[in-house]
Amino acid sequence: MAKTTVLTLKNKKTNNEKISMLTAYDYSLAGMVDEAGIDIILVGDSLGNVVLGYENTLAVTMDDMVHHTKAVVRAAKDTMVVGDLPFLSYHISIEEAVRNAGRIIQEGGAEAVKIEGGVERTDTIKAILDAQIPVMGHIGLTPQSVNKFGGFKVQGKDLETAKKLIDDAKALEEVGVFSIVLECVPTELAKKITKEVSVPTIGIGAGQYCDGQVLVINDMLGMSIGHIPKFVKKFTNLQPVILEGLKAYKREVEEGTFPGEEHGFTIKDEVLEKLY
Repeated sequence: MAKTTVLTLKNKKTNNEKISMLTAYDYSLAGMVDEAGIDIILVGDSLGNVVLGYENTLAVTMDDMVHHTKAVVRAAKDTMVVGDLPFLSYHISIEEAVRNAGRIIQEGGAEAVKIEGGVERTDTIKAILDAQIPVMGHIGLTPQSVNKFGGFKVQGKDLETAKKLIDDAKALEEVGVFSIVLECVPTELAKKITKEVSVPTIGIGAGQYCDGQVLVINDMLGMSIGHIPKFVKKFTNLQPVILEGLKAYKREVEEGTFPGEEHGFTIKDEVLEKLY
């Protein structure tokens, strides 16, 4: 498999080939995602919820993102790696946004960054693109705006907000993003946006007509704790398997059946005799 690039994704849209994307936050899972042939790994700021146990993504820092991106990049040989820019890393000034995007590329080793927001972010995105850093857009339910939205709610259900999402998508296309994540957008609206922009759309809770799909890896593997969104499909359910293994380990340690002789190492008798 050849390394996925922005050109790969553009060609997939042209050829009506679907794009696969998953989040990953560590070396082990990223290696499996890469081996499975997934097109893109997103090192999402969702690591705040999934890995760090925060209520939302707002507490995630640039240092968190760089740390986890580096781990993922070490495992991703063919899969393209995109790193999220977290809350307040691109809101204060354009100069700071470019610097932080540069950290994801230079320190983290990712091939691109992802930024939430539409029309209001185009100046920032242009500056990052001018620094030769590819940008993935993200509109719809943008988790960093959870307080503004009043919770995790589907976006674009009324005429005004639907038109805003279309305008946002076209503005992102015009400024030069290489793809756009559509999160929690009505299926038919996502279909319309996908048809009207030339760059690939990647849906999460946006129906089947997007050019690609993304899920949080812990959700789709059945490893998540707590609420699971409606749009998630569990492709396997690892949580009970993992729990069974953990309980078996505890039981065998307490019973003294683990470790067995086969798990230990030997020492020559003549060496041992000299110790006593």
